[in-house]
Amino acid sequence: MSPKSRRVDDPLWKSILEQTFSHFLRFIFPDADAVFDLSRPFDYLDKEFESLFPPESNGRGVRYVDKLVKVFLKDGREQFVLCHVEIQSNKGRGDLAERMFRYFYRIWDRYKVPITAIAILADENKGYRPVVYSQEFMGTSLRYDFNSYKILDQEESELRANENPFSVIVLTALLAVVNKKVTDDGLKEIKHDLYDEMMKRKMDKDTRQGLYDFLTYYVSFDNEEVLSIFEQEIKTKIGRSDTMGTQEYLLDKAEKKGIQKGIEKGLKTGIEKGLKTGIEKGKREEAIAIALEFKKMGLPIADIAKGTGLSIEEIEKL
Repeated sequence: MSPKSRRVDDPLWKSILEQTFSHFLRFIFPDADAVFDLSRPFDYLDKEFESLFPPESNGRGVRYVDKLVKVFLKDGREQFVLCHVEIQSNKGRGDLAERMFRYFYRIWDRYKVPITAIAILADENKGYRPVVYSQEFMGTSLRYDFNSYKILDQEESELRANENPFSVIVLTALLAVVNKKVTDDGLKEIKHDLYDEMMKRKMDKDTRQGLYDFLTYYVSFDNEEVLSIFEQEIKTKIGRSDTMGTQEYLLDKAEKKGIQKGIEKGLKTGIEKGLKTGIEKGKREEAIAIALEFKKMGLPIADIAKGTGLSIEEIEKL
């Protein structure tokens, strides 16, 4: 199987970082509990970050996700944590370090608040691990060091032994890199294994939902029917009729299509009813857009038809 046929859903990093951020801090920084006041809520500065760095093409061969978060320290001070996730890199360009420095000086110029930055490298280039940006001219020099975490360097056994829920996220990304040519059946087995690893760890319901969504959708099946089989097997495994499902993920998708209120109301009684409510308040174009997103995610066409009100024939033509 060609590696190109195995699709990775990069934007899931944005949501999973937000859903697991306290676990992320503890995973990356061993002294997190002594430094950060984790009892206080985090402030996710997505809009502020986009105002500083308007969305643009990442460049051929490069895909990344950024998250800027305001945190509080034990002494009450505010500080920023910048997390940059590079999914597919082109080490020949060598611009990640410069990009990290550009993030730093623009954030500092705007907020005048200390920043700690970390680049999570989820790519497959073994020799690609930038950690510093420097320049020098005529006796004037500058050096910017930042944290760098290479997923491909991690030991699978150590991740499995780590009780931190974020270790499951890293394990998911690691297995995605080292198993690019796996068949759909093999991928399904990997997802079951990741689900079992998740269930071994203590976490609240929302965090568990986020992890489930990430391990289910981060790497896509080629055959959308295999996704339905996997979710049915999970329902059987946990012995209940309502699968853990994709509520947070679908809500994020739907919000971008302008039907957030309908979805939020519908989530109280089920995803299907929520979709219908949102679409009733929207336009036919929104129904088509949502159906297209679900089709890309690999959901069964029959289920998409039930949730959107479109016909199977219409969905098959998308």
